Amino acid sequence: MSMDTRGSGGLELLLLFILFVSGALNVCAEVVVLTDASFSDKVKEPDTTWFIEFFAPWCGHCKRLAPIWEELGKAIEADDGVEIGQVDCTTNKPTCEKAGVRSYPTLKLFYNGEEQKKYSGPRDVESLKAFAVEGAAEFAKGIFKEPEALNKQS
Repeated sequence: MSMDTRGSGGLELLLLFILFVSGALNVCAEVVVLTDASFSDKVKEPDTTWFIEFFAPWCGHCKRLAPIWEELGKAIEADDGVEIGQVDCTTNKPTCEKAGVRSYPTLKLFYNGEEQKKYSGPRDVESLKAFAVEGAAEFAKGIFKEPEALNKQS
C-alpha cells in the first residue's frame, strides 16, 4: 500500500512558513518580551544590564517609539551584558505597578534585579544606546544602587 504525497509540498511549506514567522518573532527578536512570569528572573541575571520599555499598545508615543526600540535591540545586540526588553503594561499590570510605571512609555535601566536609572532623554537609537552602554559600564565598575536589603545591613 503506497500513499500518494504529490501536492503536499505546498502545505508543508506553508506550515514551515507559519512556524518560522510565529517563532521568529520571539526566538530571533533582539528585544526580549518580558511578562509577569519572566520579568523578575530576567532582570536578576547577574552582571546583566536590562534597558526596559514599559508600554501600552494603545499609546501614541509608544507606537512611535516601537520601530526605534526594535532598531535599538538590533544595534545593541552585540554588546555583552546589555539586554533590551519590553513589558506590555496592559497585560502585565503587577510588574508595571511594582516598577512604579505611571506613564507610557517608561524607560528604565535595571542591574542585578534593581532599578538603577530612568531615561528621559531624546528618543533616537544613538541616544538610547549611549544611555544603556554608559549605564552598563558604570555598573561593571561597581557604580550602582545597592539593593534595599544591603542598605539596611550597613
